[in-house]
Amino acid sequence: MVGRHIILDLYGCNKNDLENAALFERLLKESALKAGATILYSYFHEFGEASGITGVLVLAESHISVHTWNEFEYAAIDIFMCGNASPKKASDYIIEQLKPIKYEISILERG
Repeated sequence: MVGRHIILDLYGCNKNDLENAALFERLLKESALKAGATILYSYFHEFGEASGITGVLVLAESHISVHTWNEFEYAAIDIFMCGNASPKKASDYIIEQLKPIKYEISILERG
């Protein structure tokens, strides 16, 4: 195995949070650091008023990406990390901060 890939589906998130690219950039950066990852680059985009966002952190250990649909109170997040970084720590932190009503987590071993 070369790394773990976590797929998060978060339901019942705060609509205002889901359209706030700055909030997600801060949240995903914090989660990456808690996981022991090294941030190389970030890009986040808001689709406009009352719309979702998309964003990505490029990591030395791989990436974290997000796409939100505020009209469905839903966020899709991918966390892929190799080496000593812990994607589970990142996902736990994201769930703790966003407080979804319900979530599904899938963990894939890659390589």
